[in-house]
Amino acid sequence: MTKSEKSTIFRAEHSPLKVTLLVFSGASIMCVACAVDPLRAANRIAGETLFDFKLVSVTGEAPVTTCGLPVAVSGRFDAAEPTDVLVVVAGFGTQNYATSALLSGLRRAARTARACGGVEAGTWLVARAGLLEGRSATTHWEDMEDFSSAFPGVDVRPDRYIIDGPVFTTGGASPTLDLMLHLIRTRLGMAVALDVASSFIYDQARAATDAQPLVSLGRLDGYDPRLAQAIRLMESHVDQPLTIEAVAKRAGVTARTLESIFRKSIGETPGAYYLRLRLGAARRLVVDTRVAMADIAGRTGFSSAAAFSRAFSRAFGEAPVRLRRG
Repeated sequence: MTKSEKSTIFRAEHSPLKVTLLVFSGASIMCVACAVDPLRAANRIAGETLFDFKLVSVTGEAPVTTCGLPVAVSGRFDAAEPTDVLVVVAGFGTQNYATSALLSGLRRAARTARACGGVEAGTWLVARAGLLEGRSATTHWEDMEDFSSAFPGVDVRPDRYIIDGPVFTTGGASPTLDLMLHLIRTRLGMAVALDVASSFIYDQARAATDAQPLVSLGRLDGYDPRLAQAIRLMESHVDQPLTIEAVAKRAGVTARTLESIFRKSIGETPGAYYLRLRLGAARRLVVDTRVAMADIAGRTGFSSAAAFSRAFSRAFGEAPVRLRRG
């Protein structure tokens, strides 16, 4: 990072991050969802607004995605409005949107934002605004050759996503989800990122530099297959928790080795992660259902409703009954 660049948003930081998503007609609904829904899920899992996001369009009207579904926005893009992150989400027809007024607005917003970036064809608009000159970037693999010809000053790579200083770019929907999981992981920790990935039944992402055309399975096992096995054992034994020794034995390691794997990969002990996993499942039942508290306690492996309430209160700052009322 040069002296002129802002501090990265991809670092441990608990303060809320203000994110503005500028969506254009012709964008893929998948790209929009992969950009915004992980942030929504992270807020829900954390129990507080750590990503203060909003969607806008150039005109203030709902942009229509490629499948015909409109995206509700909160208003018109205002380059003067403060934001920490500007995300440009675009698809077909970007050449129709690259007006001098828009490009000037992107440059103005980027000067005050901590980071800005393009999702799929949004990269074209970010590049036309001059924000990728001298940097590395990616875009959808179908456009890579044309993009390289149009912007010779950009180091174009076939990566899934690229972060170069305060600018980031992604090659499509799945890489955008990978990027957002990376953002969540670096800011809030691996454990929260895993919870977010689990909420979409999505294994943790591949490396950013993996080539786009390969099938993206996003293997959690890429971190450590023993970690993946242990977590899946925990997930399948929420109602009747295994001892950490039993989890370690089934994963083929000692309890001490398992603890080392968890601390290195996630930053907490297997026991702490397992408890948080169970409490996360309990919180979903408290918020989203009318299941009795005693039954929730039983479903998430607590010996009594009182023990469940105490653990829940310690984790989330209020009793489950109060959370449900609120």
